[in-house]
Amino acid sequence: MKSIVILLVVIFFVVTPVYGQLLSDATGLINRLEIQTSGYTFEIKLTSNFDLENFVFDKDQKQLTLYLESGLDDNLGEIIIPKDLLSGDFTFYLNDGEFFPKIQSNKLINFITLEFSGSGTNVVKIIATEYLDGSIEPISDDVESPIESASSDDYFILLIVGGIVVVVIILVAVKILKNKT
Repeated sequence: MKSIVILLVVIFFVVTPVYGQLLSDATGLINRLEIQTSGYTFEIKLTSNFDLENFVFDKDQKQLTLYLESGLDDNLGEIIIPKDLLSGDFTFYLNDGEFFPKIQSNKLINFITLEFSGSGTNVVKIIATEYLDGSIEPISDDVESPIESASSDDYFILLIVGGIVVVVIILVAVKILKNKT
């Protein structure tokens, strides 16, 4: 019986780091871009597996330009742009070639999924047809974004706590079974 408990404890400490690595690979770098324009402050969130080196926002052109650096061939990023800032029809360019990412929208945000190939330096231009749409009051900084994702640290902590609870339950069950015999 002791060997089973020891085996379970060993498996817990072997399996937990493996799943922790998988969770960190599935998540990405989170960048919060603060855009101050026309007396308002907007936050754009970029979650990606590449680095954001710099960005430029041009209100006259209704354009956001992202300067990216990637060490991977397959790049994945998700951008949340408040509809109050940029909305309407979007045109995208990746390194001066037109690009067609997936766009999902609700009343508050545009959620854009960027998938592209190519390591090294990349430039993504996002051009909208509407800037500072007056139909919606700008969201204050106090309001949380409708899409918030838990960090990989949260998942890792939950995995460890869950594993500890399982080990404690097994130890209690073994103790009870041992006392009955």
